[in-house]
Amino acid sequence: MKVRMAEEKDIGRLKDLLSQVLEIHAEGRPDIFVSGTTKYNNAQLAAKIHDENIPMLVLADDEDVVQGYAMCEIQHNKSNNMHDIITLYLDDLCVDETCRGKQYGKVLYEAVKEYGRKIGAYHVTLNVWECNGEGLKFYEAMGMKVLKRTMEEIL
Repeated sequence: MKVRMAEEKDIGRLKDLLSQVLEIHAEGRPDIFVSGTTKYNNAQLAAKIHDENIPMLVLADDEDVVQGYAMCEIQHNKSNNMHDIITLYLDDLCVDETCRGKQYGKVLYEAVKEYGRKIGAYHVTLNVWECNGEGLKFYEAMGMKVLKRTMEEIL
């Protein structure tokens, strides 16, 4: 396994993995997520792959088939009342369901942190849906802590 930057040739596999992520969320929150869809289409993925502010790391096997990805976004936080810092926002991380439990997620997450250090990021942040229990456990095991909470009241 090796971690590399995503390429356009990976789009089909990325969509497969995006579908897996979507189904986890659709199962937990069918009131919000539409089963059978993906977050991005081919054109959107291609644009993200070429956007230097959206680094997308993939974990590829020995045949160069993508078995996981980490899609990030470089954010420059500037405001009057906060320090100017660079945040590496982890938008999505997924390991193929057939490869889970083999530490591939940890390999990807460590690569994300290394990338963040390389660009001078202060921290890595992410949002995880409360219904994604396995995701929550994974990120906590990686050492992540709650930064802030988003709350809701369904009307």
